[in-house]
Amino acid sequence: MITDPYVYLIASVAVTCLGLSKGGFIGFGLIATPLLALAIPPLQAAAILLPVMLAQDMFSAWSFRSDCDRPTLSLVLPGSILGIVLAWLLARYLDQASVRLAVGAIGVAFAASHWIGFQIKTHGSMSGVFWGTVAGFTGTLVNAGGPPFLLYATSKKLPKMTFIGTMAVFFLVLNAAKLVPFFALGQFSNQSLATSVVLLPLAILANLVAIRLVRRIPSSTFYGMSYGLVLAVSTGLIWQGIAQHGGNP
Repeated sequence: MITDPYVYLIASVAVTCLGLSKGGFIGFGLIATPLLALAIPPLQAAAILLPVMLAQDMFSAWSFRSDCDRPTLSLVLPGSILGIVLAWLLARYLDQASVRLAVGAIGVAFAASHWIGFQIKTHGSMSGVFWGTVAGFTGTLVNAGGPPFLLYATSKKLPKMTFIGTMAVFFLVLNAAKLVPFFALGQFSNQSLATSVVLLPLAILANLVAIRLVRRIPSSTFYGMSYGLVLAVSTGLIWQGIAQHGGNP
C-alpha cells in the first residue's frame, strides 16, 4: 500500500471529484486521473481509481435503480462495448492528443449549440448506437466518455432523475468493461488495490453527499450546470490536446 501522505492528499481530492461526478454532477470526474497523475505515474493512478469508480458506479446505479431509461440504455450500451473493442484494437495507431482535441471540440459545440438555441439532431436508433460507440471509444482511450454520452442523452429530454439514473448505469457498464484490458495488461497490483480500498470510504461518502444534493437541485439548474461542466471539461480536453501536441517533436 502507498504510504506517502502527499499522494493520499491528492487522491482524496480526486475521489471527491469522482463522487460528485457519479452522484450526478458529470464533468468533475474527468479531472480525477490527471490530478492523481501529478503525484504518481498515470497508469498507476488509473489502476488505483478504476476500482474506486466501479464501487461508486455500483452505489449510484443502486441508488437510481428505478430511474434509468431502458430504451436509451438499449442503444448506447451495445455501442459502448463496440467502442471499447475499437479503442483496444486501434490504440497503438492513434494519437491521444488528437482524440482529446476531437472530444473537446464535440463538447464545446454541444454546449454552445444549447446556449445559442440550435438543436443538434441526435434522435433515432442509429444515433444512439453511434454516440454510445464514440463514448466507449473515447472513454477507454482518454477517460472522456462524458461529452459524447451527454450529447445524445440530453437530446432525449429525460426527467432529471431519469437522466442521472441512465448515466449511472451507462458508466457502470463502461468502467466494468475496462477491467478486461487492465487485467490483460497487468496494471493491477497488491499495492494499487490496497490503496483503492483505503480510499473507498471517502469515495462513497462523496457519492452520498452528491446524490443528496442533486435530488434537491431544480431540474433547470441541474441541466444548466451540466452544460457548464461539459463546456469546462471540453475546454480542458482541448488545452490538454494542444499541450500534448506542443510537447511532441
